[in-house]
Amino acid sequence: MHLRTRLKHLALTGAALAVVTATLPGAAVADSGGRSHHPLDRGLSAVIRYTEYGIPHIVAKDYANLGFGTGWAQAADQVCTLADGFLTVNGERSRYFGPDAGTDGSLSSAATNLSSDLYFRGVKDAGTVEALLRTPAPAGPSRDLKELMRGWAAGYNAWLRKNRVTDPACAEAEWVRPVTALDVARRGYAVSVLGGEGRAVDGITGARPPAAAPPGTTTGRVPEPDRAAEAARELFAAENATMGSNAVAFSGATTANGRGLLLGNPHYPWQGGRRFWQSQQTIPGELNVSGASLLGTTVVNIGFNDKVAWSHTVATGVPLNLHQLTLAPGDPTSYLVDGRPERMTPRQVTVPVKDGAPVTRTQWWTRYGPVVGALGNQLPLPWTTTTAYALNDPNVANLRGSDTALGFGKARSVQDMADTLRRTQGLPWVNTIAADSAGHSLFTQSQVLPRITDELVARCSTPLGRATYPSSGVAVLDGSRSDCALGSDPEAVQPGVFGPARMPVLRDTPYVENSNDSAWLTNADRPLTGYERVFGSIATPRSLRTRGGVEDVAAMAARGDLTVADLQRQQFANRAPAGDLAAADAARACEAALPGDPEACRVIGAWDRTVNTDSRGALLFDRFWRKFTAATPPARQWTVPFSPADPVRTPNTLNTAAPGFAKALADAVAELRTAGIPLDAPLGAHQFVVRNGSRIPVSGGTESLGIWNKTESVWNAAGGGYTEVTTGTSHVQAVGWDGSRCPVARTLLSYAQSSNPMSPHYSDQTRLYAGERWVTSRFCEKDILRSPALRVVVVRG
Repeated sequence: MHLRTRLKHLALTGAALAVVTATLPGAAVADSGGRSHHPLDRGLSAVIRYTEYGIPHIVAKDYANLGFGTGWAQAADQVCTLADGFLTVNGERSRYFGPDAGTDGSLSSAATNLSSDLYFRGVKDAGTVEALLRTPAPAGPSRDLKELMRGWAAGYNAWLRKNRVTDPACAEAEWVRPVTALDVARRGYAVSVLGGEGRAVDGITGARPPAAAPPGTTTGRVPEPDRAAEAARELFAAENATMGSNAVAFSGATTANGRGLLLGNPHYPWQGGRRFWQSQQTIPGELNVSGASLLGTTVVNIGFNDKVAWSHTVATGVPLNLHQLTLAPGDPTSYLVDGRPERMTPRQVTVPVKDGAPVTRTQWWTRYGPVVGALGNQLPLPWTTTTAYALNDPNVANLRGSDTALGFGKARSVQDMADTLRRTQGLPWVNTIAADSAGHSLFTQSQVLPRITDELVARCSTPLGRATYPSSGVAVLDGSRSDCALGSDPEAVQPGVFGPARMPVLRDTPYVENSNDSAWLTNADRPLTGYERVFGSIATPRSLRTRGGVEDVAAMAARGDLTVADLQRQQFANRAPAGDLAAADAARACEAALPGDPEACRVIGAWDRTVNTDSRGALLFDRFWRKFTAATPPARQWTVPFSPADPVRTPNTLNTAAPGFAKALADAVAELRTAGIPLDAPLGAHQFVVRNGSRIPVSGGTESLGIWNKTESVWNAAGGGYTEVTTGTSHVQAVGWDGSRCPVARTLLSYAQSSNPMSPHYSDQTRLYAGERWVTSRFCEKDILRSPALRVVVVRG
């Protein structure tokens, strides 16, 4: 029987499912019920086939039923993390956890629960998400996506009704409760605005008008432009981000069989609500896609099917801008536009608080967006009697990201993916790197960005903006002039954003690669130029991770005859570009810096320049390098400066005469010895995670070392070194095609499927990751049915 026909038989009725699954040899079959409180959800059902490592393959007859199975399966693995996130988007963290505690940072930058609640309650009270759901597609979400969200909520609720929560993080907690499709949409909204309003939550909720003062006087201090420029640069710098990624696509010109290859390596948090979760989603004849979803989302965000594969990297485009307001004399809550006053709109928000009275605050809104008192911790934006700042985030009108992912899942070529991006325009803060089975490759920075052109900035920047825009891409426009409005591109699906024709794109070069720098060096032989500064910089120094990545993948492309196995080797090569550039120089200067201490010099000189778990000297160099780069400005770290004509190999040659060099080396040696850690200890003995009482060694290294297999860890000298991973390699996929109907795919979820320490899938893939082993993806039906771990569950609403 043809695969599509067999899947239809599997998905259409629960009775047929029971008959089919009963005949599967070695399969454990369970029928899990659950009552729905919504009459439209009573008939929902799906089949979930679990294979090795708890990866579910979900089959359903339509989008509502697919959402049902997905919500059920996500709840089974991640109910506490999901429930925590739903508290966040409903503005109820202070009610259960108190106002002063912090969030996990997964859905906004809020420093406290109260700040988070004030923001998300404000969104809820304003009916923002409801309005987006009413907006017709393509500007609003499609009907298919709405059905997915409805089904996801029903599946999550059905799992809660049928199962006892065993995760100690929320067992018996009253805040674990049913959700609605609107809650699911609110979570998607939070993800969409992460780079804009979500980055400025404390600034929005903390903005206060100054006390009344005589006209012409000021209160507070206006930001000093040079300091503001550096603060904005640091705020948006890739090396300071909590998320990042690598991805590379090779065209058929470089591969052994003329078909494309893709290696995706996103760097995301290992804990909390921004984790990935693996699945395969199938609607026979409509959709068949495998990959990873951000928790709480209804679609596969990064993945592959039988024809295409894609990954995302966090982009350098700045998805916000500021408008500097000239306030009306004597009224700090009115601002002038073309000389005429406009009153700000006050929004009173009330938040319930545990063991205390509700807290009420007022937020202030303008035609441009909310008034902000700061952008992050670095950039204060004081509200004086003459000036205030409003934030514009176009992604407040974007609930289309999951429609983009749906289109990718159904694509048959990278051209289909480009068409999807043109139609949906839904990605808020990522690039897309893709390959297909015909041998094509694609890079595109198709983001929803404010329509900030260099011409507009030149004409309308305030003095503050003239400093911040070149350094960071953060525009500060004169809000007192209507001729400084952002305008629109005719092909854009919403006002005030760039249309698809303005996006940086590169197709069918031997490789396209991104490691969170701008689009400029996507391919070092074909630099991308001509885009507006808001997308990213051109002809500026690249990070060591970008430089090392470009070196590696360019060499792979030049060698040719590439296969999926080559992608796997690249993922765990664990080369340290900083070591290649600086270790020999450091070893030569070591004796003068550490007279009478030859051991440290010998260890650095003998280090193999990798961050494998058995690498000796990696830990010492890592501790030295962190201290040196923290104390020494980038321009003083090297003696050969950056050259735009040679951007991959410059800057180079370690500046051992820099004042911070000798101190960083001495401090690193003293630190390890004080902690009782041998200078030549293998890295894995002191970089690990603990799961259920067992140490699991972890390879990889920090951003400043330039490691492809990025690992950002918590240093705890008393605990033996790096004792937990905060962010880094997460869902990895190496994908190609061999001419059959089944993609050749290897995957790895570094932190495993479940956050529940009681689950068998709490750390099983973490142990694979430690051993640099992979999961062979079971995409085709024959492979799923052959799984020795096959377990089939029929879920009904």
